[in-house]
Amino acid sequence: MSKSTRGSIPPGLTYIADNIHSGGNILGLPKGDKSKWAHGIEFHKGSSTMFFAGCGYQYSAMLGPLSDMLKKAESMSINPDLPVLMAGLPKKLGVDIAGLYTKFVPKADGGDAEILRDAVKVLKALGVEPGYLGAEEPCCGAPLYHMGLRNEFTDNSHKAYEKLKAAGIREIISIVPSCTHALKNLFPKTVPGFDIEVRHFIEIVAAKASHAGLKYPEKVKVTYHDPCQLGRYLGLFQQPRHVLKSIENIELVEPAWTSGEWSTCCGGGGGFEAVFPEISQTLAAGRAKELIDTGAAIIATHCPGCLLQLKSGIKQLKENNVEVLDLATLVARALPK
Repeated sequence: MSKSTRGSIPPGLTYIADNIHSGGNILGLPKGDKSKWAHGIEFHKGSSTMFFAGCGYQYSAMLGPLSDMLKKAESMSINPDLPVLMAGLPKKLGVDIAGLYTKFVPKADGGDAEILRDAVKVLKALGVEPGYLGAEEPCCGAPLYHMGLRNEFTDNSHKAYEKLKAAGIREIISIVPSCTHALKNLFPKTVPGFDIEVRHFIEIVAAKASHAGLKYPEKVKVTYHDPCQLGRYLGLFQQPRHVLKSIENIELVEPAWTSGEWSTCCGGGGGFEAVFPEISQTLAAGRAKELIDTGAAIIATHCPGCLLQLKSGIKQLKENNVEVLDLATLVARALPK
């Protein structure tokens, strides 16, 4: 990244871009850390179909508290760039600040990485046995594209494609919406001859849900929040709803008009929460209120960023009787025993 480009990008986004370049993930963690969630899971070795976990769920245990810290900083009239700048300093001195963070922040206990385990459990129950590259899984680089760093994104996409092809990958099942959009829609534009089929996890589930014998443990009203990239970028509006309607004991209830393509944004994504944390929090609370007003006991969504935002919005509204769940977890709970 040139000095002139660096100067035009907010520190929060620059920090993410530098981490992708140096560490192959949005937090710059050692590459082995990203695959800890998969410990004990048996994947199909040598499979040409790969489960792509992405950064969002794997690092949510750190992203959640970090987002809260930025929001609190701005509410106290502290420049929200300051925590990010401070995070970058130890890295320049060779200190693994992210590693230290996971040890001392109480919430850093695995977070939403459990959703990945649920997703693999669901795939296996539906007869899909994917492989997984573990520590060698490349970063999709999606944040680089959305920051406007197109040259850096192109360079990253070429390297990622080479790694995938070297591993014999012909099909990808991706679960993070932004990763899926990058792999499915952006890589073909930057990588000549891109020939890997990319499908989102919910597409696989939707195709099999009606005959999977899904039944939630108790009767419950569920509302659904459409992640921007899953819906508007990937066109997956009906698939999540089809899955929910296929689960016995679930009643799907939705806002009067802010659903589907008209769904209100949760205030996250694209680094917005890192640049405008207080506005992001306002949007999160507003969207949470719309969903709570449906009378649902569970808010389901399917994006790590949306999960963080909606949980934050629920907390701000002091609603203790509403649970925010990822669709992968909800489906896993409904699998036949």
